[in-house]
Amino acid sequence: LLKSPSAVTGAVIVLLLVLSGIFAPLLTSYDPVQQDLRSVLRPPSAEHWLGTDNLGRDVFTRILYGSRLTLFIGAFAVAVGLIFGVPLGVISGYYRGVADQVIQRLMDLMLSFTSFLLALTLVALLGVGLTNIIIAVGISTIPRFARLVRSSVLTIREVSYIEASRALGAVDRRVLWKHVLPNSLAPVIVQATLSMGSTILTAAGLGFLGLGVQPPTPEWGAMLGEGRNYIFSQASLTTFPGLAIFLAVVGFNLLGDGLRDALDPQLRGRR
Repeated sequence: LLKSPSAVTGAVIVLLLVLSGIFAPLLTSYDPVQQDLRSVLRPPSAEHWLGTDNLGRDVFTRILYGSRLTLFIGAFAVAVGLIFGVPLGVISGYYRGVADQVIQRLMDLMLSFTSFLLALTLVALLGVGLTNIIIAVGISTIPRFARLVRSSVLTIREVSYIEASRALGAVDRRVLWKHVLPNSLAPVIVQATLSMGSTILTAAGLGFLGLGVQPPTPEWGAMLGEGRNYIFSQASLTTFPGLAIFLAVVGFNLLGDGLRDALDPQLRGRR
């Protein structure tokens, strides 16, 4: 992994985002939700590095604290996709038959929507709020993990050591836990890393539309939505949150690509 410059770059970006969220109180002296109407819409300066918003709040501070919430949503949404998608993929690929048909038709139904549209529909049904955003975005990632794991399991279940394990009398549960699942984890790890970027983007899109985390909580998508009314008079209100989202997505994508190369023996051999 360390031999890939792009993977190292992605890891550094992700690490900086994590550290900025953890040490936000040490990096700024401003309160992310405290209003100061005497300092409304100030441009970047020595006092306010990235300027202030329409309520006088420090933009740099809100971006730092927003990284906490953004990464929290991304991580837990991916966890939802893993918790439900991996078992469904294992059952579908290992047992096939009726179970495979039912699960895959359900995945086809979910995949008929784009991830953002599916999350938007679920938020409309569940309502706004942090928990509902995580559930909605997490459900939209389930088909990716289910399809990926099913594909891996279909290949693994036919190899010789699986047949040998069955011949020795191992029950299905032991075969799944000891052989099938561990050998299908590499692509799952890669997909989980790549999905972090897409879930952050989806959550930011919901926040931009006002369906995500509600004000005054700092969240990058919501900051974009609040700043769009001032895009011609104070472009920094949309520029800096947009750059934060861009860096987070690029960082996880670069790291995911590097993990794919590192965990795939064939790709590693070509390098």
